[in-house]
Amino acid sequence: MSIVFADRMNKVQKSFIREILKVTENPDVISFAGGLPNPLSFPIKEVKEASEKVLSENGNSVLQYSTTEGYLPLREYIAERYYKRFGLKVHANEILITNGSQQGLDLIGKVLLNKNDNILIERPGYLGAIQAFSIFEPVFNSVPLNDEGVDTAALRKTLDQCNPKLFYTVPNFQNPSGITYSAENREKIADILKERDTVLIEDDPYGEIRFMGEDLPPIRSKLKDNSIMLGSFSKIVAPAMRLGWICAKGEMMEKLLVAKQAADLHSNYYAQRVVYQFLMDNDLDEHIKKIKRLYKNQRDCMVEMIEKYFPEQVKSTKPEGGMFLWITLPDGVSSLDLFNTAIEENVAFVPGDPFYINKTGMNTLRLNYTNSDENMIEEGIKRLGKAINEIIKVSVYSTK
Repeated sequence: MSIVFADRMNKVQKSFIREILKVTENPDVISFAGGLPNPLSFPIKEVKEASEKVLSENGNSVLQYSTTEGYLPLREYIAERYYKRFGLKVHANEILITNGSQQGLDLIGKVLLNKNDNILIERPGYLGAIQAFSIFEPVFNSVPLNDEGVDTAALRKTLDQCNPKLFYTVPNFQNPSGITYSAENREKIADILKERDTVLIEDDPYGEIRFMGEDLPPIRSKLKDNSIMLGSFSKIVAPAMRLGWICAKGEMMEKLLVAKQAADLHSNYYAQRVVYQFLMDNDLDEHIKKIKRLYKNQRDCMVEMIEKYFPEQVKSTKPEGGMFLWITLPDGVSSLDLFNTAIEENVAFVPGDPFYINKTGMNTLRLNYTNSDENMIEEGIKRLGKAINEIIKVSVYSTK
């Protein structure tokens, strides 16, 4: 007896990162692969107190079913924080609580995408978005990133050529590159999109974790209409809560609500109440300052160790926040080949291939610095530097 699966499942690959994490279960392996927050940043005591308070004071209600939109006070808090940070006027009715921002991508795909619709992503792009949108069998198009953000000339040209349904971006400390769009780049993107039907999807899971430079307003502040913003508590409270949100208006929000009802009725109501209680009883900004100090030290350590142990011809981004930096190896050196060599040295990372559409043998890779202490970072980068030197020698020898 054979099972006939839906055709769409043939188009979706396993999460490359989740497969790599299986390899890193070996305790001897130092892993820079997963996008994991540092457990030292988790407010364990405060969340415990919030949980006990919620259960003791409102146990009967917090363990009950709830509304699809999410807990209203929590949605009001998110809307108020947009105004506090950016002067961006958002109503609580424009906020939909989701099961992490990853579910937001799935709901957006359900609402917007038909098979063979054109969509546009960054190059390199967020692996989770590529996987989420692949379910709906679109035609992927991509635009390259530079130090300022998206190449706006390429953006305009691609929009003219394929008129995509949506353009997915991560403008702050982009995953995987760590690049942040400049203020000028954001304005150019908004100007380009103003006269088009393409929906901007602005995903911002890392924006609160800026430890250098100045915060920049969302592209939506320049664009306003025809845009959707995504956010998450995973990086500023705890990922296990699986709480994110979509910010959208009018008919778009109505369709997203219907898709959400069909998917799961509502996100974890108990978790929503606990997170809200935590936010009410604690100073979130002070908590985030602790995360920033921790991550800046880890980022600075990794940048320093890369300069110490990597060959000079290897290039690295130097992010001002977030959780990742991006490595470019010399031309002709495959990061997949490097991965196999690196595992022999007991160090892991994410090769660049899965962050591109239909490309293999890429000479790029992603490193996470937030889930390793400084001693592990130095030892891991030292091991990786050794592996890089070995693979470069093999590459040079093979071309002779």
